[in-house]
Amino acid sequence: MANSRYFGAETFAFLRQLAENNNRQWFQQNKNRYEEHVKDPAIRFIIDFQPFLRKISRQFIADPRPVGGSMFRIYRDVRFAKDKSPYKINTGIQFRHNLGKDVHAPGYYLHLEPRNVFAAVGIWHPDSRTLGKIRYAIIEDPSGWKRAVKRQTFGHKSRLARISGRRGPKGYDPSHPLIADLKRKDFIGTTALTQNAVASPGFPREFAEICKAGTSLVKFLCNAIGLPF
Repeated sequence: MANSRYFGAETFAFLRQLAENNNRQWFQQNKNRYEEHVKDPAIRFIIDFQPFLRKISRQFIADPRPVGGSMFRIYRDVRFAKDKSPYKINTGIQFRHNLGKDVHAPGYYLHLEPRNVFAAVGIWHPDSRTLGKIRYAIIEDPSGWKRAVKRQTFGHKSRLARISGRRGPKGYDPSHPLIADLKRKDFIGTTALTQNAVASPGFPREFAEICKAGTSLVKFLCNAIGLPF
């Protein structure tokens, strides 16, 4: 039931100490703390958020499985990374579209990291084909795009992430009135949160309000790439 506390001081203490001791020996010695203060609360939160998510859209999934579900694994993929530290120093939870295959699908996201706690809505790092569809949708329906991110709804809770591209994408009119948005490689709205907020028993409801406010953006993105909302 959504009446318990979730990510308390112990959660962030563990993540902070993991950042200072990012090695397998320390993690194995403290694995019970990870399970008690990070993994188990995350799974409880995912379960408690299910009824809120269904009210937003039945196309998105709250999957409490510890592997392959909504919670990201603590283990880093270091195969192609310069940083070979084995563990992530944050916890991520994504409620992605049921037709999405991975983190790059449209969805709702919660990020837990000491001094960096936030919610996000939208799509992160879409592949080139998906990115092209989103840009085409913005050009074809500029009014729809503006409505999707207008301050009265979306902007009341979230802010669009900073533009990642300096130059306009190849093949697009650099003088287009929405060129700033066409430069985007991520279509994400973020909301800063506090550690106290995510520890609250009422946090699922607060997170649901953020997700609802971001629905206009998520719905536009789903329509752009041909997914039901």
